Amino acid sequence: MTAPTVPATIGEKFSREHLFDAEQASAFATDAGDDNPLHHDAAFAAASRYGRLIVSGTQTAALLLGLTASHFSKRGPAVGVGYTLAYKRAVYMDERVTVEWTVDTIRPTSSGDGLLIGMTGSLRNAHGEECVAATGTVLAFVPTAPGR
Repeated sequence: MTAPTVPATIGEKFSREHLFDAEQASAFATDAGDDNPLHHDAAFAAASRYGRLIVSGTQTAALLLGLTASHFSKRGPAVGVGYTLAYKRAVYMDERVTVEWTVDTIRPTSSGDGLLIGMTGSLRNAHGEECVAATGTVLAFVPTAPGR
């Protein structure tokens, strides 16, 4: 019997870019139940410390979590089991960002039917400034031999 393929390697990085379209970002905030006027009212946002409309934290979180789901599910069944996020600076509408994760740890589950993949991630603006810092854990299911 051959050992199962590990769906990640320590130090592996994966990323994607995203451009926040103002209309779509406002709609996402509404759909997420976030009616904060900083995401919808340009005059209100202009008078705030941010000076213009900002993206909802729910959308930046969705991009971070969604990237891990998309990345690992291409290699087999996987689900996110825990994430922490720290919001460090505002993300503005019509801003381009890079979402990136790095695999830090891989360890077997106590039941032996999967691997827990620990990662650190970030969402950075076009200037390279970290807007959201993240950690996460994905459970990747390992195929078992028939009859096991």
